[in-house]
Amino acid sequence: MLLSKSCEYGMRATLYLASLDEDGYVSIGTISDALDISFPYLTKIFQQLNKSGLLTSHRGPSGGVALTRDPAAINLYEIVVAIDDEALFTECVLGLPGCGNADPCPLHDQWVDQRDQLATLFRNTSLAAMATRIQDYNVRLTVT
Repeated sequence: MLLSKSCEYGMRATLYLASLDEDGYVSIGTISDALDISFPYLTKIFQQLNKSGLLTSHRGPSGGVALTRDPAAINLYEIVVAIDDEALFTECVLGLPGCGNADPCPLHDQWVDQRDQLATLFRNTSLAAMATRIQDYNVRLTVT
């Protein structure tokens, strides 16, 4: 996959939060258990999402994490950029520095079109839309 494992987990975790019926803070342990993601690893991912302003956290017995905005106002592009930065949408698929129209790699022309379509897809897909799919079609967020 083109996304890092951290980004995959971050997307799954934010989708989990968006799919919950109740508002409020959810413990990281609950999310970790539900998605079968290591608690320490998930905590680090949530720190990145918190730093980017997509999540807020609260310590204590009733603490946890929560989305900072309505899931309809958060798109997948924001999550990818918060965790993996914009490289997926701006850089050479082969990792060659300086790849561009003036000095292209063998995949440049095809990749530019695909990466632009991917960016558009992620920008136009909200957490709310994906949460609806999870609830209405019982699609999964876990490996098994």
